[in-house]
Amino acid sequence: MSKNHFFVVSIFILSLLVSFANAMQVDLKDPYKMVQQVAENTFQRVAKDQNIIAKDKEHLRVIVEQELLPYIDYKYAAYRVLGSYIQKVRTIKDKEEKKQAVQNIKVFIEVFKSYLVATYAGVFTQYTDQKVEFEAPRAIGDANVATVKTRIIEAGKPDIKIDFKVRKNKKGEWRAFDMMAEGISLLDAKQSELHGILRQQGIEHVISLLEKKSQLPVQFRGDDGNA
Repeated sequence: MSKNHFFVVSIFILSLLVSFANAMQVDLKDPYKMVQQVAENTFQRVAKDQNIIAKDKEHLRVIVEQELLPYIDYKYAAYRVLGSYIQKVRTIKDKEEKKQAVQNIKVFIEVFKSYLVATYAGVFTQYTDQKVEFEAPRAIGDANVATVKTRIIEAGKPDIKIDFKVRKNKKGEWRAFDMMAEGISLLDAKQSELHGILRQQGIEHVISLLEKKSQLPVQFRGDDGNA
């Protein structure tokens, strides 16, 4: 699976994971129930709004902001993408320099959130009638992180196996933060993509880059590497 194909599939499936519809209250206390319920709810919302989407693809951004974003642990995901940069900031001695660095991280988190919204919205332009099969629930005990395995089925194409990483917060509620396709973590892939830019040009440049991408009109960009 190519990097671009992996990214497109992963984003599409993450979008299935982290949604809420008014018709059904998602059980955030059970990671397996959460995964299945949000997937079903997402399909229903996108299908219901197809007439609006056909006239204005920007409506997909609204759907993502309203239905997906509350169920993504985007702050934790952003920290994971920044990786060792977080530790570097913690070791800064100069108070003013550290204050500015912390502020940059806060800005990055918000821009990363907007970038995810734009990316998910773009992938939803490719929605047809994919089906998802879920693994049977397994005992997880007191674990705070769990992996939920699914299989994506689409006529005429090989099945795609995706492992979803979900994390329990201090309230005991589960949120999606990562997924793995063929053993490759989406967050690790994004971290690798941005690591060199972050090191060579700084976090402000990364923020500017993601901000520009998040402001582009909603469209599918997976095939040209601009997702």
